[in-house]
Amino acid sequence: MHPASQSSNPNKMETEAVPKLVISMAVPFMLSLLIQNLYNVVDSIFVSRISETALTATSLAYPVQVLAIAICVGLGVGANALISRLLGEHRSDDVRAAATTALLLAGGFSLLFTLTALFFIDPLVSVLTKDPATVPMCREYLSVCMLFCFGQFIEIVSLRFMQASGKMILSMFSMMIGAAVNLILDPILIFGMFSLPAMGVRGAATATVIGQWCGAVAALLINHRFNPEVRPALRPFRWSPSSAREILRIGIPTMIMHGMNSVMNFGVNRLLLPFSSSAVAFYGVYYKLQNFLTMPLSGLGQAVIPIIGYNFDARNTGRIRQAIKNGVLFSVAVAAVSTLLFQSFPAQLLSLFNAGPEMLSIGVPAIRIISATYLFSAVTTILGFSVSGLGNGVVNMVGTSLRQVILLLPAAWVLIRFRGLSSVWYAFWLSETAACLITVLYSRYVVRKRLRSISPV
Repeated sequence: MHPASQSSNPNKMETEAVPKLVISMAVPFMLSLLIQNLYNVVDSIFVSRISETALTATSLAYPVQVLAIAICVGLGVGANALISRLLGEHRSDDVRAAATTALLLAGGFSLLFTLTALFFIDPLVSVLTKDPATVPMCREYLSVCMLFCFGQFIEIVSLRFMQASGKMILSMFSMMIGAAVNLILDPILIFGMFSLPAMGVRGAATATVIGQWCGAVAALLINHRFNPEVRPALRPFRWSPSSAREILRIGIPTMIMHGMNSVMNFGVNRLLLPFSSSAVAFYGVYYKLQNFLTMPLSGLGQAVIPIIGYNFDARNTGRIRQAIKNGVLFSVAVAAVSTLLFQSFPAQLLSLFNAGPEMLSIGVPAIRIISATYLFSAVTTILGFSVSGLGNGVVNMVGTSLRQVILLLPAAWVLIRFRGLSSVWYAFWLSETAACLITVLYSRYVVRKRLRSISPV
């Protein structure tokens, strides 16, 4: 008998109507990630009040932050997929060992960033920019964010423990605590309030890391109190090599996928910088605004992962197909709303960041060009996450690599070199449409193959 059938208390992953289940899990997750995105957006809004140079400096530093987030999310996705499958098999001891192992992996990876901040911050900043006006600000911001990134790693991985068991409201509440702390501290530390000195960009970074540490403590405590199904096993200590291998097997393609964001940001910044520092500042702002689309899509995709993973081990192919279908439909709806918003109000969105005439002249047409591709990116994103729930992270990696690096950067180089700055944004049209087509075909093949492996003979 399959382990899933031995439980007298079936999990909602196998009983609740799939459309309702996807929505009930995705909405809190989407809201959580939108709240998380406020860290960077609010920082940029306040930093833009210092100067455009400060905004450019933080935009140039952003690829490194994106790389840290990529590793965090990769570990979280790997832990989420593994733990949800173990829960579907009712292997409680292995669940606890997997949770412990995920936290230890998070601590180990965060140490790499801390050591880089201690010993290699100057060479790193010199790769990002050599402009004497932006170098000191970029260094200040990055050094704080990297040195104290442990909180970010633990927070993001701990949140996935609650998401793996379907407790999305708890996850959202944990994340809100860190975001609220950041929102409160940003103006206080950046501009100096309540007799505190004005810290500028260092204050923005300090507010961010304090918020992340508060979020990490909240996530650990809330998970321990309200999520006993996924409680890390520290006594006795449970490091599991097999769990580590599985988390990394699923998570590394996701790390690479999200790491493509870092490569894309770095590559586009390098192309834009010779033309205009305002173009760099705009792209940094735009990317953070665009996250209000990508974060909900990522939240929707990561909410589908445990549903698919649980039902894969329960051998329920019908619910898996329903989850994928509903994920695609909901992602297209989110993308349509985002497209309408960005097409209608580009100037108003940029004005939130104190955009000057040059940034507006570059940014308004650019936003309208890029946002026309959102429907394609939505399908690519949700299918990649869906297949990750079946234990295959390669589809996600391939789709993201194509749309953010392999096709985008060469096309952008050709366009900016031969047609100028105003044409570079059309590179997104080529990369998004081609990546979407390839992802649809590849994911269809993988889904059919995986479902055949669990279908009754």
